[in-house]
Amino acid sequence: MSPALLDWLLAARPWSFAMTAISVSVGAALAARDGAFSWPLYAGTLLAAVLMHAASNLINDYDDVRSGVDDPAVPTANYRPHPLLIRRLELTAVRNAAWILYGLAALIGIALAAARGLPVLWLGLAGTAAGIAYTAPPFHYKYRALGEFSVFLMWGPLMVSGAYYVQGQRFSLEALLVSLPFGLLVALVLLANNLRDLDYDRRKGIRTLPILIGARRGIALFLALIVGAYAAVAAMALLGPLPRLSLAVLLSAPFGFRLLRRMVHDVPLDADAQTARLDTVFGLLLVASMLVG
Repeated sequence: MSPALLDWLLAARPWSFAMTAISVSVGAALAARDGAFSWPLYAGTLLAAVLMHAASNLINDYDDVRSGVDDPAVPTANYRPHPLLIRRLELTAVRNAAWILYGLAALIGIALAAARGLPVLWLGLAGTAAGIAYTAPPFHYKYRALGEFSVFLMWGPLMVSGAYYVQGQRFSLEALLVSLPFGLLVALVLLANNLRDLDYDRRKGIRTLPILIGARRGIALFLALIVGAYAAVAAMALLGPLPRLSLAVLLSAPFGFRLLRRMVHDVPLDADAQTARLDTVFGLLLVASMLVG
């Protein structure tokens, strides 16, 4: 792989796309259970969502570096390369690449909306606006302690319900309910990141959720979200709408508790990456149980 391509891959953070793929797959799997599924529609939805995710990763890093929020001391740079910080990628090129990816996602979204209805377009616009405003002025709501809530909404209700709607051309209360535990776990990734960066963010004048509630309460919230996600899936597997086989997600619980012990003792530099791995295992088990069930 060429160094230039590697830099772009590092900037886009493709390892995070697993969470997007799982959210789309959960919604599509629920629709398939209800008798509505199309591989072309699934592929189009997944591609559009991944393009938007990549674009948001790029534009968020662009805004952070341009505004000085990210500098060489940012904890993220201590465990993975940050091509924008070391100027291996030009800021203007990264911004332009983000707009191109958003544009490609928009083209797919327009095609899906034409085939399945205007709600697809409104959901896409909401996701795009949330991704751009995350770190871009004047909103940059990540720095107003709203990042975790937004991530929960985007990767939970919006993405799962949107994928369901593309397949079935209707919204589903069951899809909304099933979206909640995975949305909570994706929000955990940002919470872990913000817990690790608490001192750095405070020096930068950023107001994240752990700064707002304190480190100890942040760890308590981390525990509550993990327990809440597993409890929600267990309840839905026993009472509906998930199949009993969805109790298989409990197989990933040891990963969650090991991560929690590490977070309580000393938040690791790669806390967000470790949390994302937990999300992936949890999500894959959930999707597999729905398909088999």
